Amino acid sequence: MKTPPDRSTFLLAALLSLGAASAQTAPAQTAPAQPAPAQAAQVPASADSPTGGILPLVSVGEKWPQEVESYVIRVSPQDAGRPLGLELYSPSFNLADYVDGRRGAGYFGDELYKKNEPFTTTFTLTGPGGVVAERRYGTGREHTWESLFAGGLSAGTYTLKVDSSGDGKNSFALRVASPFTLETSDFSVNARDTGENALLAARLSVPREWVGQTVSLVNYDVDGAQEAETWVVQPGGKRVNLTTSANGKSATDRFAITPDLVGDWQVYIRVLPTSRQYSNAIRYSFRLGDGPVTAVVGGFTPPPGAKVANQLLVDVVDPQGRPIPGASYALIGETTVRPVLPGGYVPVSASIVEGKANVVSPGEIRYQPGYNKLRFVARPPSGQLAVDAVAIYGDTRLPLTGVPFQVGGRTLNTPATVPLAPGDYPVTPTQVPGSTFAAPAPGRVSDGATGRVTIEYNVQSELSLVTAPDLLNACDVTQLVAVAKTDFPYKLPARLKLNLPAGWSSDYPLELPGDFGAGQVLRLKVPVRVCRTDTAEAVLDPVGLRTTGQARVRAPGGANVTRTVENGARASLNKNLEPAAQGYAVTLTLTVDRTLENVRLLDPLPGGATRGPVAVQGPSLASAAAQVSGDTLLLQRVIPGTYVLTYTLVTDQPADRVVTAPDLTW
Repeated sequence: MKTPPDRSTFLLAALLSLGAASAQTAPAQTAPAQPAPAQAAQVPASADSPTGGILPLVSVGEKWPQEVESYVIRVSPQDAGRPLGLELYSPSFNLADYVDGRRGAGYFGDELYKKNEPFTTTFTLTGPGGVVAERRYGTGREHTWESLFAGGLSAGTYTLKVDSSGDGKNSFALRVASPFTLETSDFSVNARDTGENALLAARLSVPREWVGQTVSLVNYDVDGAQEAETWVVQPGGKRVNLTTSANGKSATDRFAITPDLVGDWQVYIRVLPTSRQYSNAIRYSFRLGDGPVTAVVGGFTPPPGAKVANQLLVDVVDPQGRPIPGASYALIGETTVRPVLPGGYVPVSASIVEGKANVVSPGEIRYQPGYNKLRFVARPPSGQLAVDAVAIYGDTRLPLTGVPFQVGGRTLNTPATVPLAPGDYPVTPTQVPGSTFAAPAPGRVSDGATGRVTIEYNVQSELSLVTAPDLLNACDVTQLVAVAKTDFPYKLPARLKLNLPAGWSSDYPLELPGDFGAGQVLRLKVPVRVCRTDTAEAVLDPVGLRTTGQARVRAPGGANVTRTVENGARASLNKNLEPAAQGYAVTLTLTVDRTLENVRLLDPLPGGATRGPVAVQGPSLASAAAQVSGDTLLLQRVIPGTYVLTYTLVTDQPADRVVTAPDLTW
């Protein structure tokens, strides 16, 4: 893009060159990339100190193939939160830069072709979370050094876009703090220098993975070989001249990558003495095969005496004053700043450390342009999870204290309230004897709120009813003993009652309220007159557990027991004694409705009595042999059905003392 040396040709040349720039890019020139004769390459020490001073980047408002200049900033996880230090030199349009066809003092390349129309340039920094900072610059009469965004950013890829509106071009320079860089595959520069020095345009890093592929360097609108020369310095200091593009045209140089070309490439441009332009807008593009690849651009040393304008420093800390990892800030418009906080963090306060500003809320400050240092304080998200336990016993819910559970890697006892960060937390209960539980749903913790989890234990209990004797003469008295028990270690309130059939009567209470638990049974013992063969019922409330016991009116005596386990098996044991030649013939009849392991029949012997061999008859598939140990007869495995055990009881006890009450368990 040409700049005429005097006002008489200024407008004509500008319009002609802009018209050419708006045309379609010509096919890439395929001139071979021949190295120039060996010569010492002017390689700068760093990108911050290019030969010849600052090489301005440029944004052209109209008639330019690249409407918006775009630069990429990558923030790695290990660099998240480090100050970005994104600064601009001369972001506004300087009306005094080129006046009346002549360069002003400190000329940087700003050129306006229609002076009666406005010209603005907008710098927008966006990232994964949206706009981080945006500022629009108009016109002025000086080159300023501006701080666009000084704070830290979370890990991710950010894009800085520069968009100018108006008929002209705005030259500027960019830099970021180490270790960050500005990368782009297509960008515009403003070649300008009075000392005819080489200016560094970009650095391209060629990795070993590119060996065997083709790298293309494209330049656009240099305006011919009389205006400037451009070249690349490859690894080892080898200089290769690049093809110079004509006005409104592109020129392409292709390089087949070999191992000796792996490394850092520097692209330079030098304005020639034959140039008739004060500055020349040129576009560079970098390609690997058919796809774009990025090179590093930017970097500058501020001119002597330059002062930072509109510098904004923002601290985002926790209530203890420590920087919050991953926190940053965002600029809203040109005068508002808000903190950008990690998920769940809550703003607590905002303050002005230095500068002119107003606190709008804990999450917003409005400031006046100039030097400002602001501080936001935010707290991490926090909530609570309350965990309790209850025993489900019938229709009763009994609170349980001291039951261990685990949550968030800690072991606590119910009830407990645990401070936790927001999230879902599994609660792991511990087993309580005599009960079952289902794993509760994870507890949900929200900021400033208390979640709740209740562990529900379903209590298991059992009820037995013993009738002794269960064989008696008509209207004789027998004794009914109902027993409720459980392994649950907490006391359970209950009511035990007997239901007697017609023909059975008692003068004693048939209900007993009380507590029972592990090691403590609830027992109701009632004498009953039996005038007919029938069955009594025992009921345990509030669970509604029921079992029965039978008594038969006949001689000689006997006894039985029926046991029902909650949610489990039901079994009954009937004991019958008949006189025999020597002592008594004892018959134990066991009936079960489930397959059971290790069924123990408790059959106490009267004092001084002895038991003969025990014979067992039952289903053929069962392990029907009985193991006798004292008063206990053990059946290792029984299946549903009826089992008859017989033996001879030898004793000298009278007949009214030979009947003992049996019991059974498994």
